[in-house]
Amino acid sequence: MFGQVTVIGAGLAGVEVAWQLAQAGISVDLIEQKPLTHSSAHKSNDFAELVCSNSLRSKNPLNAVGLLKEEMRRLGSVVMQAAAIAQVQAGDALAVDRSIFSKVISTTIRNHPQIKVITQKVTQIDELIKKPTVIATGPLTDDALADSITKLTGQNRLYFYDAIAPIITAESIDYNIAFKASRYDKGTGSDYINCPFTQHEYDSFIDALLAAELFPLHAFEKPKYFQGCQPIEVVAASGRDALRYGAMKPVGLRDPRINKRPYAVVQLRQEDRDAQAYNLVGFQTKMLHKEQQRIFRQIPGLQKAEFLRLGAIHRNTYIDSPSLLDAKMRLSHLPLLRFAGQITGVEGYVESAAHGLLVGLLLTQEHHGLATLAPPETCALGGLYNHVLGKMRLPNHQFEPANVNWSMVPPLIMKVHKSQTKLLRLCRALNAFETWAQQSGLQLTEANPEITALCTEKNLKRGTII
Repeated sequence: MFGQVTVIGAGLAGVEVAWQLAQAGISVDLIEQKPLTHSSAHKSNDFAELVCSNSLRSKNPLNAVGLLKEEMRRLGSVVMQAAAIAQVQAGDALAVDRSIFSKVISTTIRNHPQIKVITQKVTQIDELIKKPTVIATGPLTDDALADSITKLTGQNRLYFYDAIAPIITAESIDYNIAFKASRYDKGTGSDYINCPFTQHEYDSFIDALLAAELFPLHAFEKPKYFQGCQPIEVVAASGRDALRYGAMKPVGLRDPRINKRPYAVVQLRQEDRDAQAYNLVGFQTKMLHKEQQRIFRQIPGLQKAEFLRLGAIHRNTYIDSPSLLDAKMRLSHLPLLRFAGQITGVEGYVESAAHGLLVGLLLTQEHHGLATLAPPETCALGGLYNHVLGKMRLPNHQFEPANVNWSMVPPLIMKVHKSQTKLLRLCRALNAFETWAQQSGLQLTEANPEITALCTEKNLKRGTII
């Protein structure tokens, strides 16, 4: 039984760890360096600041990340509670007003009687390993602390580069060119602003991207980018049509000026509740700031764009979790020390928060003297858990960060039509998740009736889920 647990970092993972522990009656010291100091990418003094994007990705439970959100919500996630309050329109995605989102979480955490917030910059962990501690400092872990972790683990630091996209003012968009629509009319049907390209405009834009000046990396570092967040100029360099089949794909959209699909499109996603700011979807970049302003104003409809934030690049640090952590997310040779969130090799806002939630639950089990009951491998949370432990990795393959996806869970053991695969995976996951929660003594919130309705006998038409 723990008298108190220390959590380092009040990002998405750290607040989830602290919240789960506090809700179970365990005292928490939550140490956060802001506002004393900020990382290169953080600007706000609030907790759980969203850096790269305001999107938490798909809400569709047939997608692994959509299912993960539902599992988190039912487990009482503080991040999902805040997201529901701060939500803005984004079609099939769950997007939030960043400021409201972080302020809600900060207020909720600070007001919990079991959580004591300590403002401090942690650079060494030697003293902290003598008591139960969770390191949830995220991918932007301070260099001094990262060096301390390196010495403790005996391994060189791993890293990859991540980039953030620009944000512009809504009033600077030319609506004579740009139009509101969602692909295939999802959501309200007008959740995004779309900037359409002709073939000539697209070719000129790609030429400008390929010739742009970029921020240099340190001489000793290799440009290792996470696949899901590659800078657009890196994507463009892989082939002239790469962006047109990626972030700039025009499918499911019709330009009302010509009543047909444009050659390519840049989508803008609402950033704030009052729709005063928009994010350039998928346009993370490492171009020099002067180049961003020049080149992004070549986008049709953005000729007079006013930038609230320009794109940037930063290095994300993670550990080789499969070789270092045990089933309770503890450092194998120092069992009082745990890691949570993106520093363990999960990628994405939702995944980081989900892993923090899971570490909080595992700590709670240990606090009550219970055997570790890991989430089932067939649900999204279990898939994420197995990824961190390296259970889904091919032999001799290096561990790398990843978003949650269906490849992290075992395949169905019965043959079904391709159209039903995701549905059967969802239903199998929900059944296993609820059984696990019952066996673990966890109190779940009510299931989303729309999701439950997907798994009715009428929809399944296949009998028992295996």
